[in-house]
Amino acid sequence: MEVILRPLLDVLLVAINLYIWVVIIGVILSWLVHFNVINRSNQFVNMIGEFCYRATEPALGRIRRLLPNLGGLDISPVILILALIFVEGVIKQLRFNIG
Repeated sequence: MEVILRPLLDVLLVAINLYIWVVIIGVILSWLVHFNVINRSNQFVNMIGEFCYRATEPALGRIRRLLPNLGGLDISPVILILALIFVEGVIKQLRFNIG
């Protein structure tokens, strides 16, 4: 069982870390577009922004529905990252316990 479970947990940890980076990149990209530092008419910027939006919106949308209206402040990425860090800690503890 350990032969299969340990590599599976390693892959899950890498996937969680990559997803955290996608969330961070999406947030920073949205700030840069909002403050007109970069332009969405650039094909590369638009492609990265669209990828980040499609990858993170299902999770962020669920979190936004649970949060009260805070005006223009969106803390859903922070909550998502904290939840992912919690899950990452649980997986690391499982990995430690199996050997």
